[in-house]
Amino acid sequence: MTGPLEFAVVVPVFNERENIPILVDHLEATLHGRSWEVIFVDDDSPDGTADAIRDLARDDPRVRVIQRIGRRGLATACLEGMCATAAPLVAVMDGDLQHDETLLGDMADALEADPGLDLVIGSRFAEGGSTGAWDRDRVAKSALATKLSRSVLKAELSDPMSGFFMIRTQIVRDLVPKLSGIGFKILLDIMTASPRRLRFRELPYIFETRVRGESKLDHVVALEFLIALYDGLFGRIVPVRFAMFAAVGGLGAAVHMAVVGLLYTATPMPFVPATIIATVVAMTFNFFLNNSLTYRDRRLRGARELIDGWVSFCVVCSVGAVANVGIAAFLHDVEQGSWAVSALAGILVAAVWNFALSSRFTWGRYGRKPGV
Repeated sequence: MTGPLEFAVVVPVFNERENIPILVDHLEATLHGRSWEVIFVDDDSPDGTADAIRDLARDDPRVRVIQRIGRRGLATACLEGMCATAAPLVAVMDGDLQHDETLLGDMADALEADPGLDLVIGSRFAEGGSTGAWDRDRVAKSALATKLSRSVLKAELSDPMSGFFMIRTQIVRDLVPKLSGIGFKILLDIMTASPRRLRFRELPYIFETRVRGESKLDHVVALEFLIALYDGLFGRIVPVRFAMFAAVGGLGAAVHMAVVGLLYTATPMPFVPATIIATVVAMTFNFFLNNSLTYRDRRLRGARELIDGWVSFCVVCSVGAVANVGIAAFLHDVEQGSWAVSALAGILVAAVWNFALSSRFTWGRYGRKPGV
C-alpha cells in the first residue's frame, strides 16, 4: 500500500471460494500503484469462502473479511462493509467476476477531481456499455425493472439497477439510519433515501458472463426488488417489513377461510374443530412465508430453529387473537361503536402485537439483526 488509503472495494460474497484469488489478482493488476483495500463480506458460506479470504489476508494486509454469522442479505452485507473502512471513497462490486474492475481507478479519479460529485456508477446501458451474453428474456426483465426504478428515483439513471459503483463513504454513513437494508439493490436504496439529489456520473462497462459458481439470484429477488420500490414510495408511511407481515397475514386469512370451508362443508367435522385446524394451518402458513420473505435476512434454519420458531410464533399469534377479540368486543359493547370499526381496530391491534412480538421472540431469538 502506497501513501494514505484512497478507497476501499466492498465485495459481498456467498459460496465464491474459487473466485476470491482471481478477483484479488485482478485488483492487484489494475490498481497497481494505488492505495486501496478490499473488504469481502461473507454470509458464512458453507464452501469455506471466508477461510480462503483469510489465507490471502495473511500475506496481503489489503485483503479483509467480515464473516457474518446468523444473518444474510446482499444490501446489509454491502452496508456493513462500507461502514467498516476508513477510506474516504468506497466501491461496491460483485464477487462473481462479472463487473469490470478496471473502472475502479477511473471512478476514484473522477471523485477526487470533482469535490461536488457524489458517486460514479458503472452502467451497462450507457453508450459503450453492454449486458454481454444476456438472453432476450433477461434483457426485457432488466428493462422493465429499470423503468420501474426510475419511478421512485430522484435522478435519471441509465442503469439504476447497477450493483457496481463508487461513492463518498461519509454519504453512506450519514444515510445508514434511513436505509431499509432489504433486497439486493443497494444503489436504489441509497438514491431514494438521500434527502437531496445525489450528483453522479455513469461510466459504461460490459457485463461479463459468470464462469465459476452459481448465480445467487432466485425468484425471491424479484419480490425484493418490488419491496425496494415500495420502500422508496411508501416506506416512510408504513414500514416495509410491517407491510409485508400484514400482507402475509391477509394471505393467511384466506388460507384459514379455505380450510374451514373445506372441512366444514366437505366433511362431517363440526365447525369448532374445523376452525381450530384451520387456525393451526393458517398460522403455520404465515410462519413459513414470513420466514422466507418478511424475515429472509434473519430467517430460521434447521429443524430445531424452525420448530422453536413455529411454537413461539403460534403462541404470539394466539395471544394476538385474544387481544383482537377483546379490543373489538370492548369497542363494540362498551363504547357502542360500529361493528366494522370495532372489528378493524381489533385486527390492527392484533397485527401490531403479532409483528412486534414475533420480531422479538421468533426471529430475534438467534441473534439475527434486521440491518446494520
